[in-house]
Amino acid sequence: MRILYFYPENPLSFSQGNNSRALSLLHYFKNRNIHIDFVGEKSNEFGEDAINELKNEGLIENGYLLKKEKKSSNIVKYYLNYSFPKKFNSKFKDFDRTKFGYKEQFSKILKETEYDIIIVSYVYWSSLLDTLKKESKTKLIVDTHDFLTSQFQDHKKFALDRYFKREINLMKKFDDIWVISNEEKYLFSQFIKSPVSLVTHSLPNNIETSSKTEKTIDIVYVASENFHNIKSANWFFKEVYSLLAPDIKITVVGKIGNHIPKFDNVQNLLFVKDLDDEVYKKTKITICPMLSGTGLKIKVIESLAHGIPVVCTERGVDGLVNKTNNGCLTTNDPSLFAEYISKLLKDGEFYKQNHLQAKRFFEDNFDIKKTYKVLDSIFKVN
Repeated sequence: MRILYFYPENPLSFSQGNNSRALSLLHYFKNRNIHIDFVGEKSNEFGEDAINELKNEGLIENGYLLKKEKKSSNIVKYYLNYSFPKKFNSKFKDFDRTKFGYKEQFSKILKETEYDIIIVSYVYWSSLLDTLKKESKTKLIVDTHDFLTSQFQDHKKFALDRYFKREINLMKKFDDIWVISNEEKYLFSQFIKSPVSLVTHSLPNNIETSSKTEKTIDIVYVASENFHNIKSANWFFKEVYSLLAPDIKITVVGKIGNHIPKFDNVQNLLFVKDLDDEVYKKTKITICPMLSGTGLKIKVIESLAHGIPVVCTERGVDGLVNKTNNGCLTTNDPSLFAEYISKLLKDGEFYKQNHLQAKRFFEDNFDIKKTYKVLDSIFKVN
């Protein structure tokens, strides 16, 4: 079985949860000895060195990076194949992230190797398949990652019917649609005849090893610096932080630290290579103060994989099968948010209760063994 896997970013970058999901899929393929060729998008953060690292770790066999071509390289091709089609479909430009030259480069990869399966991450990139022959027997899979229509609702020209219809129509190009949460499975399956498979994020169970490590960090907050996280961080540090005891040790991990004022008890780590060993195993609780955004919160699952209770807002439990008794204490009220944190840190029995809930919920829903069974069924692995 030969699979071509397209994911635009560097799976080895730990700056965002979606990269963790992509990396977990690569580890599955490696574990099952499935031949994987990988295609990404060249950027300052994703170059040939990262492709070589993926190869050296045995996660991929061949790797390619799509590079934006210069307009001057072929003026005719630029206007006929890229500029004019983009203008003609300008009202749908939010759903097409390809740049000049990408489709031709992707098509060349397809001509060089015949693949049994092509997996494309995000419907943003579905137009890469436009050059695929209609008679091709290659199975096409889209890993949706998220409900994208919701991401555009603040745009001035946003129209729910038009955006949602576009997202659904793009999904209809594929033979199988992967979703990361039950909510998205229910939504998309109402409009799409192709199978909609729940392929949630999976992680190894780190609960036992974490329990043996001394906990030196009271609170951990992991986030990138996208719009949703910036808004959420502002809410936490303006509305909740002042209600907490000043001696509580908080560690902020990720580029969200660029948007947080300096506090004596807050440590900012913009980059951590190994979150498991350097952070999670030393952590008592995590927070996820999301106020907006859609989809499963990968950082919540990472926390539960270590048996760490999470204090979060209602958006923090999006995508979870159970919204209660899952190791997450949920509230949008700043006072109660702070109260949950304080009680977890002070009340041993309360902490143990939520730790055990996190442990059971993770093992029942996100343990790597569960997701591997789903993927084995999709790829017909015995």
